[in-house]
Amino acid sequence: MMRPYVICHMVASIDGRIDCAMVEKISGDEYYAALEELDCPSLLEGRVTMEHYNAAPEPFVPAVDKPVGHVSTFMAEESDAYMVSVDTWGRLRWKSNSIDGVPLVCIVSENASEEYLETLRSQEISWIAAGKGRIDLAKALEILYEQFGVRRLGLLGGGHINGGFLEAGLIDEVSLLLAPGIDGRGGETSLFDGISDNGRMPVKLRLEQVKRLDNDVIWLRYKL
Repeated sequence: MMRPYVICHMVASIDGRIDCAMVEKISGDEYYAALEELDCPSLLEGRVTMEHYNAAPEPFVPAVDKPVGHVSTFMAEESDAYMVSVDTWGRLRWKSNSIDGVPLVCIVSENASEEYLETLRSQEISWIAAGKGRIDLAKALEILYEQFGVRRLGLLGGGHINGGFLEAGLIDEVSLLLAPGIDGRGGETSLFDGISDNGRMPVKLRLEQVKRLDNDVIWLRYKL
């Protein structure tokens, strides 16, 4: 399978928590400066992150919840870079077909409603539907590579989407900024979360780089 090279780029407290509001209080612009160095024109974020920063607050609710039921794709615009959203059931509503001038691509499961996909089409928003019950991430990445021309992809997920990519063996590199702060709250999402196999062996990493950045932030880069 041909797919993009995937770099998971995250900033976390030293106890591995990634709550957006929290990490903004213990770091500066180092995350975005490091992201530029990674040279990933296309970026992917999960539903929670997109909902926090970019999507409308109210979810999309179809009048008739008829699922699309098969793998399908719609490309609204060819581009050298895309902002990719992962939204299993097709609930995010968008005010625009781009984020910061970069065309949007929505990845949903085949359980997303036909009405939702038609709404995206009417807004000239590209979409990929793949996987029943949950998104088939491998198939979605294959489509991103073959039809959208994505070669390098920055994964800027929440813990669960990062965990999904890790479980599917779709991460090539981890770029981690450790910010000088401790969260400590119970129940907060960690860098990689939601993997259901309790007997799963840890994924081993090879350290490639360590840098000290501004504000006492440490930048670690690992290959899988």
